[in-house]
Amino acid sequence: MSLPPVLHPAGSTPAAVPYKRIATEEAWCPAEMLDLYRGVLEAGTLDDPGFQTMFSFYLNSDSTRATEIRDYLVDIGDQRLKHMDERGIDMQILSLTSPGVQVFEPELATSFAALSNDMLAEAVAKHPTRFAGLAAVAPQQPDRAAAELERSVRKLGLKGAVINSHTFGEYLDDPKYWPILEAAEALEVPIYLHPQVPPPGLIGPLLERGLDGAIFGFAVETGMHMLRIMIAGVFDRFPRLQFVLGHGGEALPFWLYRLDYMHRAGVRSNRYESMRPVDRTISEYMRENVSITSSGVAWGPAITFCQQVLGSDRVMYAMDYPYQHGAEEVSGSDQFDMSDADKLKFFQTNAERLFKLSPA
Repeated sequence: MSLPPVLHPAGSTPAAVPYKRIATEEAWCPAEMLDLYRGVLEAGTLDDPGFQTMFSFYLNSDSTRATEIRDYLVDIGDQRLKHMDERGIDMQILSLTSPGVQVFEPELATSFAALSNDMLAEAVAKHPTRFAGLAAVAPQQPDRAAAELERSVRKLGLKGAVINSHTFGEYLDDPKYWPILEAAEALEVPIYLHPQVPPPGLIGPLLERGLDGAIFGFAVETGMHMLRIMIAGVFDRFPRLQFVLGHGGEALPFWLYRLDYMHRAGVRSNRYESMRPVDRTISEYMRENVSITSSGVAWGPAITFCQQVLGSDRVMYAMDYPYQHGAEEVSGSDQFDMSDADKLKFFQTNAERLFKLSPA
């Protein structure tokens, strides 16, 4: 079995297909946020080696990758639309790039989340058939984050929330964050749990070998976050709450058998005070409360396996623009070994249903 290509050479526009290609995890940020990140680095007040390593590179490097990503992130107009056209992407669902506002002090985080949501809604209004958006929220102030999510959905027309995994090493299974989850359930919108670099307590061995980012550390940290949510009984408290995981579900679909087995064993053993009985198995929570996307994983065997174990209604297409956006990956995804009905779900109708998009 051959592996997919790693590099992204220029290629021809993918062929016309009988479905819309809706890319569901596509990053953007205002230029002002990059300036704020520079300020965080220069101040030296954030004790987070992952953030320091990542953004020292992306903000300061003159490499082609870093300069292109800086350029592409801040454009939610003509350049992005040109790239979409060249790659055959009909619509992007935009979300504030990781770590979003989750490295700022609370007041700045809350106010900048609202500002970015206003800017995103303006871009969507200009190109309503090409863009939709997820609201940024600041978990640092949970009640205000819940209010901002409601404003963004009801007044701005955004389609859910993006939360970039941990906030200063804290996770959404902590009840203090549950106002955000309660709001998402009441609004019937999903939360996209997007990765960021692991916190200081987790990052050490990963960073030593350059494994802290998208190559591995993102999945380690974000997959763990989702497991914490399930094992803590969050979906028992909020049974209609929906999450989205990118990157093939951060590897969780491939571990379901062992996760179910060992979770049952852990509960029976009464070894951990924090591991109490919950209403369903991990695999049931994954099939009923979690959707996944193919962002960064343009590899048919992995994605079709996820459809088999989670159901074809739970797996959606994503590109991961601008961090990964080769035209050949789009064409390769068109060739995945799926039925026509499942391919329509994968590229189009699952996203339309979950994010309540209006079919064109």
